[in-house]
Amino acid sequence: MGRRHERHSFMPGKFVFPGGAVDEADAQVCPAVDLDSRSLEKLMLRMRGRPSARRARALAMAAVREAFEETGLILGRPFRSSPPPSRVGAWQPFFDLGFAPDLSQLAFVARAITPPGRTRRYDSRFFLANAGLLANLDAPVRRANDELLAPRWFSFTEALALDLPSITREILGAVRNSLRADGTLHPDCPVVFGYAKGKSWRRDQL
Repeated sequence: MGRRHERHSFMPGKFVFPGGAVDEADAQVCPAVDLDSRSLEKLMLRMRGRPSARRARALAMAAVREAFEETGLILGRPFRSSPPPSRVGAWQPFFDLGFAPDLSQLAFVARAITPPGRTRRYDSRFFLANAGLLANLDAPVRRANDELLAPRWFSFTEALALDLPSITREILGAVRNSLRADGTLHPDCPVVFGYAKGKSWRRDQL
């Protein structure tokens, strides 16, 4: 997690996960390994507009790219042959290091839609990956990015003591409850979907 800059108009100074908007290139670049079929299916459930595997995959691609841009961490595999064509937009810095994204290590764990009336609204998906599978866990790439200030690892106890947005706190609780004693995720873990309905906050499972 990292802290958002105080000058940001949305959640200034709050500690958050790395993340951001889907880029056009996220739907065009092919991963080294695709998402598992269950994650693709769950990402398409209650998707706005026409659901498609391409749009679902782009959400996961955005998660890998944004994590790299904001923390310098690579969830990917080295190229086995020649790298992809050079015109890959926002993915170019990732590919320049000799890696292609590995979506098979991602687990789709939660979705939340910002309630009406807020300064900005987002329809966010949250993914989890085993840190030990990162290509550069002990040597993150230095990136010129001010989205997250001094990102670092926190334990659940440490994270829950930070200045967090309410939805981040809720997602942390849901993830903590979905983990086995050894820290691995239950394979049949339900996806928590939080959204406002009228004046109440709903928590569905996908």
